[in-house]
Amino acid sequence: MTNVTPLIIGIGGTLRPESSSERALRLTLDAVEARGGRAVMFAGQDLDAPAYDFGAPLTPKMHALIEALRVADGVVLASPCYHGGISGLIKNALDYTEEMNRDVRPYLHGLVVGCIATGAGHQGPGMVLSSLRNIVHALRGWPCPLGVGINTAEVNFTSNGCSDPRVGSRLTALADQVCDFIRLPQLGRERTPQTLAMSA
Repeated sequence: MTNVTPLIIGIGGTLRPESSSERALRLTLDAVEARGGRAVMFAGQDLDAPAYDFGAPLTPKMHALIEALRVADGVVLASPCYHGGISGLIKNALDYTEEMNRDVRPYLHGLVVGCIATGAGHQGPGMVLSSLRNIVHALRGWPCPLGVGINTAEVNFTSNGCSDPRVGSRLTALADQVCDFIRLPQLGRERTPQTLAMSA
């Protein structure tokens, strides 16, 4: 990892405390911290905000999220599958990145983003992973090659971890990828759109 401690922002969960997606996110961020990174999680009530309205004053919760993303080195997203797509809570939080559209580093430009999806079946998490990756691309981020889809009909989370060690290993591997790819300058984390245009 870099000489400066990297900051990884986790966004996920539901309004139900300790949901599967929140616990999966927490395990991933724990693995980030075990690698020497610093992790900050925004989950559940941290994301409870009005539907995004460009130009409207930010709530304290959304102000905290946007300010954290502005200084982030990487991001981990974790969403449940709701009727074939990501949850409204997570999508709304990501919509708030429109506040960063005029930043020197707009949106998630150049940031490494790990994606996690949970759902009671195999099909739903796969659909959500695809949606998360498409959104990350739209926000100019770099989705990790590994995405973790979790069938919660077969896997349980407790305060002690995950009932399936294979899923736990995948979450650790995702944390490894986020931490490893932060080290790659060619991802453009240091390169703003202005410098990219000058080098074209």
